[in-house]
Amino acid sequence: MAGRITKSEQQLRPDPRFGDKVLAKFINCVMQDGKKSRALRVVYDALDTIETRLKKENNPEAPKSSIELFRMAIDNVRPTVEVRSKRVGGANYQVPMQVNQRRRQSLAFRWIIQASRAERGKPMSQRLAKELYDAARGEGKAMGTRENTHRMAEANKAFAHFAW
Repeated sequence: MAGRITKSEQQLRPDPRFGDKVLAKFINCVMQDGKKSRALRVVYDALDTIETRLKKENNPEAPKSSIELFRMAIDNVRPTVEVRSKRVGGANYQVPMQVNQRRRQSLAFRWIIQASRAERGKPMSQRLAKELYDAARGEGKAMGTRENTHRMAEANKAFAHFAW
């Protein structure tokens, strides 16, 4: 049944270390095969790596803690528009549309996790820390995916009148 309302948001508990619901949702997205303790360890190790990296950095504009950097990375990767396929008069058009808040967050999570998993050779926590750090600075694969999405929406702006 499409569009039914669930209580998943109310049932989601904040993560144990930072008390942040967005981080708890991210941990659930990192989780594979129901192994939450492994996902917790990966995410917290990544945040600890970021914390040590932030302490070495002497940039005054840099975030003070790893959770701030995590939030900044998610905000940077969130797309504002995406293209959706619409069939009009026997032809398919890529129509640019605004993305709602929940989908923006889930796309940001998905792109960061996919970019981390695509890289090989290092432990997942180090790959995730690197991707989050790069995303907070506006770089990395996840930001590239966002830029490609925005570029496609810009290129197909002529079909925006099909969005209804």
